[in-house]
Amino acid sequence: MLDIKLIRENADEVARALAKRGETVDFAELLVWDKERRECIGRVTELRARRKTVSADIPKLKKAGKDTAALQAEMKTVGETIKNLEGRLAEVEARIDAFMAMLPNLPAEDVVPGGKEHNAVVRTFGAPPAFDFEPRNHVDLVTRLGLVDYERGVKLGGNGFWLYRDDGARMEWGLLNYFVERHLAAGYEFILPPHILIHQCGYTAGQFPKFKDDVFHLQGEEGKDARHFLLPTAETALINLHRDEILKEDRLPLKYFAYTPCYRKEAGSYRAGERGMIRGHQFNKVEIFQYTRPEDSAAALEEMVAHAESLMQGLGLHYRVSKLAAADCGASMAKTYDVEVWIPSMKEYKEVSSASNAHDFQARRGAIRFRRAATGQNELVHTLNASGLATSRLLPAIVEQGQRKDGSVVVPEALRAAVGKEILRPVQ
Repeated sequence: MLDIKLIRENADEVARALAKRGETVDFAELLVWDKERRECIGRVTELRARRKTVSADIPKLKKAGKDTAALQAEMKTVGETIKNLEGRLAEVEARIDAFMAMLPNLPAEDVVPGGKEHNAVVRTFGAPPAFDFEPRNHVDLVTRLGLVDYERGVKLGGNGFWLYRDDGARMEWGLLNYFVERHLAAGYEFILPPHILIHQCGYTAGQFPKFKDDVFHLQGEEGKDARHFLLPTAETALINLHRDEILKEDRLPLKYFAYTPCYRKEAGSYRAGERGMIRGHQFNKVEIFQYTRPEDSAAALEEMVAHAESLMQGLGLHYRVSKLAAADCGASMAKTYDVEVWIPSMKEYKEVSSASNAHDFQARRGAIRFRRAATGQNELVHTLNASGLATSRLLPAIVEQGQRKDGSVVVPEALRAAVGKEILRPVQ
Protein backbone atom coordinates (compact mmCIF):
# COMPACT_ATOMS: atom_id res chain seq x y z
CA MET A 1 0.00 0.00 0.00
CA LEU A 2 1.19 3.50 -0.77
CA ASP A 3 1.77 6.09 1.93
CA ILE A 4 -1.18 8.49 1.95
CA LYS A 5 1.12 11.17 3.36
CA LEU A 6 3.20 10.90 0.17
CA ILE A 7 0.05 11.37 -1.93
CA ARG A 8 -1.07 14.27 0.24
CA GLU A 9 2.22 16.09 -0.22
CA ASN A 10 3.16 14.98 -3.76
CA ALA A 11 -0.03 13.93 -5.55
CA ASP A 12 1.17 15.01 -9.00
CA GLU A 13 4.50 13.20 -8.59
CA VAL A 14 2.75 10.00 -7.50
CA ALA A 15 0.34 10.24 -10.44
CA ARG A 16 3.27 10.61 -12.85
CA ALA A 17 4.96 7.55 -11.34
CA LEU A 18 1.81 5.44 -11.69
CA ALA A 19 1.47 6.63 -15.29
CA LYS A 20 4.64 4.61 -16.01
CA ARG A 21 2.42 1.58 -15.40
CA GLY A 22 -0.26 2.92 -17.72
CA GLU A 23 -2.44 3.88 -14.74
CA THR A 24 -4.37 7.16 -14.83
CA VAL A 25 -5.23 8.14 -11.27
CA ASP A 26 -7.07 11.24 -10.06
CA PHE A 27 -6.42 11.87 -6.37
CA ALA A 28 -8.79 14.84 -6.00
CA GLU A 29 -11.59 12.91 -4.30
CA LEU A 30 -9.15 10.97 -2.11
CA LEU A 31 -7.61 14.21 -0.88
CA VAL A 32 -11.05 15.60 0.00
CA TRP A 33 -11.78 12.46 2.04
CA ASP A 34 -8.35 12.65 3.67
CA LYS A 35 -8.94 16.26 4.71
CA GLU A 36 -12.36 15.41 6.12
CA ARG A 37 -10.91 12.42 7.98
CA ARG A 38 -8.25 14.56 9.65
CA GLU A 39 -10.82 17.23 10.53
CA CYS A 40 -13.12 14.59 12.05
CA ILE A 41 -10.29 13.13 14.10
CA GLY A 42 -9.31 16.60 15.33
CA ARG A 43 -12.87 17.51 16.27
CA VAL A 44 -13.49 14.18 18.04
CA THR A 45 -10.23 14.61 19.99
CA GLU A 46 -11.28 18.09 21.12
CA LEU A 47 -14.75 16.95 22.15
CA ARG A 48 -13.44 13.94 24.07
CA ALA A 49 -11.04 16.22 25.94
CA ARG A 50 -13.88 18.60 26.74
CA ARG A 51 -16.07 15.71 27.93
CA LYS A 52 -13.29 14.31 30.11
CA THR A 53 -12.67 17.68 31.74
CA VAL A 54 -16.33 18.50 32.35
CA SER A 55 -17.12 14.96 33.54
CA ALA A 56 -14.43 15.37 36.19
CA ASP A 57 -15.75 18.81 37.21
CA ILE A 58 -19.44 17.89 37.56
CA PRO A 59 -19.08 15.86 40.83
CA LYS A 60 -17.01 18.66 42.33
CA LEU A 61 -19.63 21.26 41.38
CA LYS A 62 -22.42 19.12 42.76
CA LYS A 63 -20.54 18.71 46.01
CA ALA A 64 -20.18 22.50 46.18
CA GLY A 65 -23.94 22.88 45.70
CA LYS A 66 -23.72 24.21 42.16
CA ASP A 67 -26.36 23.59 39.48
CA THR A 68 -24.88 21.23 36.85
CA ALA A 69 -27.96 20.76 34.65
CA ALA A 70 -26.60 22.91 31.82
CA LEU A 71 -23.26 21.08 31.84
CA GLN A 72 -24.98 17.69 31.84
CA ALA A 73 -27.14 18.76 28.89
CA GLU A 74 -24.01 19.96 27.10
CA MET A 75 -22.29 16.59 27.72
CA LYS A 76 -25.29 14.77 26.28
CA THR A 77 -25.01 16.89 23.13
CA VAL A 78 -21.25 16.34 23.04
CA GLY A 79 -21.76 12.57 23.28
CA GLU A 80 -24.24 12.61 20.40
CA THR A 81 -21.90 14.77 18.32
CA ILE A 82 -18.98 12.40 18.96
CA LYS A 83 -21.13 9.43 17.96
CA ASN A 84 -22.15 11.14 14.70
CA LEU A 85 -18.58 12.19 13.91
CA GLU A 86 -17.30 8.66 14.59
CA GLY A 87 -19.93 7.26 12.23
CA ARG A 88 -18.91 9.70 9.53
CA LEU A 89 -15.23 8.98 10.22
CA ALA A 90 -15.83 5.24 9.72
CA GLU A 91 -17.52 5.93 6.37
CA VAL A 92 -14.71 8.20 5.15
CA GLU A 93 -11.99 5.81 6.30
CA ALA A 94 -13.70 2.94 4.49
CA ARG A 95 -13.69 4.98 1.27
CA ILE A 96 -10.02 5.88 1.74
CA ASP A 97 -9.05 2.27 2.49
CA ALA A 98 -10.94 0.97 -0.57
CA PHE A 99 -9.27 3.55 -2.83
CA MET A 100 -5.78 2.93 -1.44
CA ALA A 101 -6.13 -0.86 -1.56
CA MET A 102 -6.59 -0.76 -5.34
CA LEU A 103 -3.48 1.32 -6.06
CA PRO A 104 -0.39 -0.54 -7.34
CA ASN A 105 3.13 0.11 -6.13
CA LEU A 106 5.24 2.94 -7.48
CA PRO A 107 7.87 1.75 -9.97
CA ALA A 108 11.47 2.23 -8.91
CA GLU A 109 13.15 5.27 -10.45
CA ASP A 110 15.29 3.18 -12.82
CA VAL A 111 12.32 1.17 -14.15
CA VAL A 112 11.27 2.34 -17.60
CA PRO A 113 7.63 3.11 -18.44
CA GLY A 114 5.45 0.94 -20.65
CA GLY A 115 4.56 -2.72 -21.09
CA LYS A 116 6.48 -5.88 -21.89
CA GLU A 117 7.54 -4.51 -25.27
CA HIS A 118 9.90 -2.27 -23.29
CA ASN A 119 11.46 -5.07 -21.22
CA ALA A 120 15.24 -5.11 -21.61
CA VAL A 121 17.49 -8.18 -21.79
CA VAL A 122 20.42 -7.53 -19.44
CA ARG A 123 22.41 -10.75 -19.95
CA THR A 124 22.27 -14.31 -21.31
CA PHE A 125 23.87 -17.61 -20.35
CA GLY A 126 25.01 -20.02 -23.01
CA ALA A 127 23.47 -20.27 -26.46
CA PRO A 128 20.34 -21.92 -27.85
CA PRO A 129 21.08 -25.57 -28.68
CA ALA A 130 21.68 -26.28 -32.38
CA PHE A 131 20.11 -29.47 -33.73
CA ASP A 132 21.04 -31.34 -36.90
CA PHE A 133 17.62 -32.96 -36.86
CA GLU A 134 13.98 -31.82 -36.51
CA PRO A 135 13.60 -31.37 -32.72
CA ARG A 136 10.48 -32.57 -30.94
CA ASN A 137 8.36 -30.48 -28.59
CA HIS A 138 8.27 -31.28 -24.89
CA VAL A 139 4.74 -32.73 -24.96
CA ASP A 140 5.81 -35.41 -27.43
CA LEU A 141 9.11 -35.98 -25.64
CA VAL A 142 7.77 -36.43 -22.10
CA THR A 143 4.97 -38.65 -23.42
CA ARG A 144 7.36 -40.89 -25.39
CA LEU A 145 9.75 -41.01 -22.45
CA GLY A 146 6.94 -41.88 -20.01
CA LEU A 147 7.69 -38.88 -17.78
CA VAL A 148 4.29 -37.17 -17.78
CA ASP A 149 0.77 -38.55 -18.18
CA TYR A 150 -1.51 -35.83 -19.52
CA GLU A 151 -4.49 -38.07 -20.19
CA ARG A 152 -4.73 -39.37 -16.64
CA GLY A 153 -3.95 -35.94 -15.23
CA VAL A 154 -7.04 -34.59 -16.98
CA LYS A 155 -9.00 -37.64 -15.83
CA LEU A 156 -8.17 -36.76 -12.21
CA GLY A 157 -8.25 -32.96 -12.21
CA GLY A 158 -9.73 -31.78 -15.51
CA ASN A 159 -8.12 -29.51 -18.10
CA GLY A 160 -4.93 -27.76 -16.99
CA PHE A 161 -3.66 -30.69 -14.88
CA TRP A 162 -1.10 -33.43 -15.47
CA LEU A 163 0.72 -36.04 -13.42
CA TYR A 164 4.36 -37.10 -13.26
CA ARG A 165 5.26 -40.77 -13.26
CA ASP A 166 8.32 -42.97 -12.90
CA ASP A 167 11.43 -41.12 -14.15
CA GLY A 168 9.36 -37.95 -14.54
CA ALA A 169 8.34 -38.02 -10.88
CA ARG A 170 11.95 -38.71 -9.88
CA MET A 171 13.19 -35.81 -12.00
CA GLU A 172 10.55 -33.47 -10.57
CA TRP A 173 11.44 -34.45 -7.02
CA GLY A 174 15.13 -34.27 -7.87
CA LEU A 175 14.69 -30.68 -9.04
CA LEU A 176 12.98 -29.74 -5.79
CA ASN A 177 15.69 -31.39 -3.69
CA TYR A 178 18.37 -29.67 -5.77
CA PHE A 179 16.76 -26.29 -5.04
CA VAL A 180 16.37 -27.07 -1.33
CA GLU A 181 20.03 -28.01 -0.95
CA ARG A 182 21.22 -24.90 -2.78
CA HIS A 183 19.00 -22.55 -0.75
CA LEU A 184 20.13 -24.08 2.53
CA ALA A 185 23.74 -23.62 1.46
CA ALA A 186 22.97 -19.95 0.70
CA GLY A 187 21.71 -19.34 4.25
CA TYR A 188 17.95 -19.43 3.70
CA GLU A 189 15.69 -20.97 6.37
CA PHE A 190 13.39 -23.76 5.14
CA ILE A 191 9.64 -23.20 5.66
CA LEU A 192 6.76 -25.57 4.86
CA PRO A 193 3.70 -23.28 5.17
CA PRO A 194 -0.04 -24.05 5.06
CA HIS A 195 -1.51 -24.26 1.56
CA ILE A 196 -4.84 -22.84 2.78
CA LEU A 197 -4.56 -19.20 3.82
CA ILE A 198 -6.87 -16.60 5.34
CA HIS A 199 -8.01 -13.50 3.46
CA GLN A 200 -5.58 -11.18 5.26
CA CYS A 201 -2.66 -13.06 3.70
CA GLY A 202 -3.83 -12.15 0.20
CA TYR A 203 -4.36 -8.54 1.27
CA THR A 204 -0.89 -8.18 2.78
CA ALA A 205 0.72 -9.68 -0.33
CA GLY A 206 -1.14 -7.11 -2.45
CA GLN A 207 -3.13 -9.73 -4.36
CA PHE A 208 -6.44 -8.75 -2.75
CA PRO A 209 -8.77 -7.06 -3.40
CA LYS A 210 -7.78 -6.27 -7.00
CA PHE A 211 -6.78 -9.81 -8.02
CA LYS A 212 -8.93 -11.86 -5.66
CA ASP A 213 -10.64 -13.63 -8.58
CA ASP A 214 -7.33 -15.12 -9.76
CA VAL A 215 -7.17 -17.62 -6.88
CA PHE A 216 -9.22 -20.64 -5.84
CA HIS A 217 -11.45 -19.63 -2.91
CA LEU A 218 -12.83 -22.26 -0.56
CA GLN A 219 -16.56 -22.42 -0.07
CA GLY A 220 -17.64 -20.40 2.95
CA GLU A 221 -20.31 -21.39 5.42
CA GLU A 222 -23.84 -20.99 4.14
CA GLY A 223 -24.69 -17.31 3.90
CA LYS A 224 -21.09 -16.24 4.53
CA ASP A 225 -18.28 -15.14 2.23
CA ALA A 226 -15.37 -17.51 1.74
CA ARG A 227 -12.45 -16.30 3.86
CA HIS A 228 -9.90 -18.96 2.90
CA PHE A 229 -8.12 -19.65 -0.39
CA LEU A 230 -5.48 -21.93 -1.88
CA LEU A 231 -2.14 -20.17 -2.05
CA PRO A 232 -1.15 -19.10 -5.59
CA THR A 233 2.54 -18.89 -4.58
CA ALA A 234 4.53 -19.42 -1.39
CA GLU A 235 5.27 -15.68 -1.43
CA THR A 236 1.71 -15.15 -0.17
CA ALA A 237 2.55 -17.19 2.92
CA LEU A 238 6.10 -15.95 3.47
CA ILE A 239 5.17 -12.24 3.43
CA ASN A 240 2.75 -12.96 6.27
CA LEU A 241 5.21 -14.71 8.61
CA HIS A 242 5.92 -11.41 10.38
CA ARG A 243 2.64 -9.58 9.82
CA ASP A 244 1.89 -7.15 12.69
CA GLU A 245 5.37 -7.64 14.16
CA ILE A 246 8.23 -5.31 15.09
CA LEU A 247 11.54 -6.99 14.26
CA LYS A 248 14.94 -6.33 15.78
CA GLU A 249 17.32 -4.60 13.38
CA ASP A 250 20.14 -7.03 14.12
CA ARG A 251 17.97 -9.92 12.90
CA LEU A 252 17.77 -8.45 9.38
CA PRO A 253 17.96 -9.62 6.73
CA LEU A 254 15.61 -12.53 7.35
CA LYS A 255 15.98 -15.06 4.53
CA TYR A 256 13.39 -17.79 3.99
CA PHE A 257 12.47 -20.30 1.32
CA ALA A 258 9.44 -22.53 0.97
CA TYR A 259 8.32 -25.40 -1.22
CA THR A 260 4.65 -25.56 -2.14
CA PRO A 261 2.44 -26.47 -5.05
CA CYS A 262 0.95 -23.30 -6.53
CA TYR A 263 -2.75 -23.17 -7.36
CA ARG A 264 -3.82 -20.74 -10.09
CA LYS A 265 -7.04 -20.14 -11.96
CA GLU A 266 -5.10 -18.61 -14.88
CA ALA A 267 -8.49 -17.65 -16.33
CA GLY A 268 -8.33 -16.43 -19.93
CA SER A 269 -4.53 -16.58 -20.00
CA TYR A 270 -4.00 -19.69 -22.09
CA ARG A 271 -2.60 -19.43 -25.58
CA ALA A 272 -2.72 -22.05 -28.29
CA GLY A 273 1.06 -22.48 -28.19
CA GLU A 274 1.23 -22.97 -24.41
CA ARG A 275 0.68 -26.71 -24.37
CA GLY A 276 1.67 -29.27 -21.79
CA MET A 277 3.18 -27.93 -18.59
CA ILE A 278 3.90 -24.36 -19.74
CA ARG A 279 0.77 -23.13 -17.98
CA GLY A 280 -1.53 -25.01 -15.61
CA HIS A 281 -3.74 -24.83 -12.54
CA GLN A 282 -1.24 -26.57 -10.24
CA PHE A 283 2.55 -26.63 -10.40
CA ASN A 284 5.48 -27.00 -8.03
CA LYS A 285 7.67 -24.08 -7.03
CA VAL A 286 10.30 -23.22 -4.46
CA GLU A 287 10.20 -19.56 -3.44
CA ILE A 288 12.92 -17.49 -1.76
CA PHE A 289 12.05 -14.43 0.32
CA GLN A 290 13.86 -11.70 2.25
CA TYR A 291 12.95 -9.04 4.81
CA THR A 292 15.59 -6.27 4.79
CA ARG A 293 16.31 -2.75 5.95
CA PRO A 294 15.34 -0.19 3.27
CA GLU A 295 18.96 0.67 2.48
CA ASP A 296 19.82 -3.00 1.89
CA SER A 297 17.02 -4.08 -0.44
CA ALA A 298 18.61 -3.02 -3.75
CA ALA A 299 21.66 -5.19 -3.11
CA ALA A 300 19.44 -8.02 -1.84
CA LEU A 301 17.54 -8.04 -5.14
CA GLU A 302 20.74 -8.41 -7.14
CA GLU A 303 21.84 -11.20 -4.79
CA MET A 304 18.56 -13.07 -5.28
CA VAL A 305 18.71 -12.78 -9.06
CA ALA A 306 22.28 -14.10 -9.05
CA HIS A 307 21.20 -16.99 -6.82
CA ALA A 308 18.32 -17.93 -9.15
CA GLU A 309 20.74 -17.77 -12.07
CA SER A 310 23.17 -20.09 -10.30
CA LEU A 311 20.42 -22.72 -10.15
CA MET A 312 19.91 -22.44 -13.89
CA GLN A 313 23.62 -22.61 -14.55
CA GLY A 314 23.85 -25.74 -12.41
CA LEU A 315 21.31 -27.36 -14.74
CA GLY A 316 23.26 -26.28 -17.82
CA LEU A 317 20.25 -24.56 -19.40
CA HIS A 318 20.39 -21.65 -21.83
CA TYR A 319 18.51 -18.66 -20.38
CA ARG A 320 18.40 -14.89 -20.27
CA VAL A 321 17.66 -12.25 -17.63
CA SER A 322 15.26 -9.42 -18.46
CA LYS A 323 14.54 -6.25 -16.52
CA LEU A 324 10.81 -5.59 -16.70
CA ALA A 325 9.18 -2.33 -17.70
CA ALA A 326 6.79 -0.75 -15.20
CA ALA A 327 3.51 -2.10 -16.60
CA ASP A 328 4.89 -5.66 -16.72
CA CYS A 329 5.90 -5.68 -13.04
CA GLY A 330 3.47 -7.21 -10.58
CA ALA A 331 1.13 -4.71 -8.94
CA SER A 332 2.93 -4.98 -5.58
CA MET A 333 6.43 -4.75 -7.02
CA ALA A 334 8.64 -1.71 -7.57
CA LYS A 335 11.27 -3.53 -9.64
CA THR A 336 11.45 -6.99 -11.22
CA TYR A 337 13.93 -9.16 -13.09
CA ASP A 338 12.75 -12.28 -14.90
CA VAL A 339 14.99 -15.29 -15.46
CA GLU A 340 13.68 -16.81 -18.70
CA VAL A 341 14.53 -20.25 -20.06
CA TRP A 342 14.68 -21.03 -23.80
CA ILE A 343 11.98 -23.41 -25.08
CA PRO A 344 13.21 -24.52 -28.54
CA SER A 345 9.86 -25.74 -29.91
CA MET A 346 8.21 -22.42 -29.07
CA LYS A 347 11.22 -20.39 -30.23
CA GLU A 348 10.82 -18.13 -27.23
CA TYR A 349 11.88 -17.65 -23.63
CA LYS A 350 9.59 -18.46 -20.70
CA GLU A 351 9.90 -17.08 -17.19
CA VAL A 352 11.05 -19.60 -14.56
CA SER A 353 11.95 -17.05 -11.88
CA SER A 354 10.58 -13.61 -11.22
CA ALA A 355 12.73 -11.73 -8.69
CA SER A 356 11.16 -8.58 -7.27
CA ASN A 357 11.61 -5.81 -4.73
CA ALA A 358 8.34 -4.57 -3.22
CA HIS A 359 10.06 -1.81 -1.20
CA ASP A 360 7.73 -1.05 1.76
CA PHE A 361 4.47 -1.63 -0.18
CA GLN A 362 3.66 -5.05 1.32
CA ALA A 363 5.12 -4.15 4.73
CA ARG A 364 2.74 -1.18 5.04
CA ARG A 365 -0.25 -3.44 4.26
CA GLY A 366 0.93 -6.00 6.81
CA ALA A 367 2.31 -3.59 9.46
CA ILE A 368 5.75 -5.24 9.34
CA ARG A 369 8.35 -3.01 10.97
CA PHE A 370 11.76 -3.08 12.57
CA ARG A 371 13.17 -0.96 15.41
CA ARG A 372 16.11 1.13 14.24
CA ALA A 373 18.81 0.69 16.89
CA ALA A 374 20.34 4.13 16.34
CA THR A 375 17.08 6.04 16.83
CA GLY A 376 14.74 3.67 18.65
CA GLN A 377 12.13 4.45 15.98
CA ASN A 378 10.05 1.85 14.17
CA GLU A 379 10.39 1.74 10.38
CA LEU A 380 8.80 -0.38 7.67
CA VAL A 381 10.95 -3.20 6.30
CA HIS A 382 11.46 -3.87 2.61
CA THR A 383 10.33 -7.25 1.25
CA LEU A 384 11.69 -9.20 -1.72
CA ASN A 385 10.80 -12.47 -3.37
CA ALA A 386 12.05 -14.69 -6.18
CA SER A 387 11.13 -18.06 -7.62
CA GLY A 388 13.86 -20.49 -6.88
CA LEU A 389 12.60 -22.09 -9.13
CA ALA A 390 9.26 -23.06 -10.75
CA THR A 391 9.52 -26.57 -12.20
CA SER A 392 6.68 -26.67 -14.72
CA ARG A 393 8.74 -24.89 -17.37
CA LEU A 394 12.08 -26.35 -16.36
CA LEU A 395 11.23 -29.94 -17.23
CA PRO A 396 10.05 -28.91 -20.73
CA ALA A 397 13.27 -26.92 -21.17
CA ILE A 398 15.42 -29.81 -19.91
CA VAL A 399 13.93 -32.35 -22.32
CA GLU A 400 13.83 -29.97 -25.29
CA GLN A 401 17.32 -28.54 -24.81
CA GLY A 402 18.79 -31.96 -23.95
CA GLN A 403 17.08 -34.04 -26.65
CA ARG A 404 18.98 -36.20 -29.14
CA LYS A 405 18.17 -37.44 -32.63
CA ASP A 406 17.02 -40.89 -31.45
CA GLY A 407 14.43 -39.32 -29.13
CA SER A 408 16.49 -39.82 -25.98
CA VAL A 409 17.28 -36.97 -23.55
CA VAL A 410 20.44 -36.22 -21.60
CA VAL A 411 19.75 -35.77 -17.90
CA PRO A 412 21.50 -32.72 -16.34
CA GLU A 413 24.38 -33.84 -14.16
CA ALA A 414 22.82 -32.21 -11.10
CA LEU A 415 19.78 -34.53 -11.40
CA ARG A 416 21.41 -37.83 -12.33
CA ALA A 417 21.62 -39.19 -8.82
CA ALA A 418 17.92 -38.47 -8.25
CA VAL A 419 16.81 -39.93 -11.58
CA GLY A 420 19.28 -42.79 -11.49
CA LYS A 421 20.14 -42.37 -15.16
CA GLU A 422 22.30 -40.28 -17.42
CA ILE A 423 20.08 -40.80 -20.46
CA LEU A 424 16.29 -41.03 -20.67
CA ARG A 425 15.11 -43.27 -23.50
CA PRO A 426 11.66 -43.70 -25.05
CA VAL A 427 9.45 -46.22 -23.27
CA GLN A 428 9.01 -49.35 -25.39
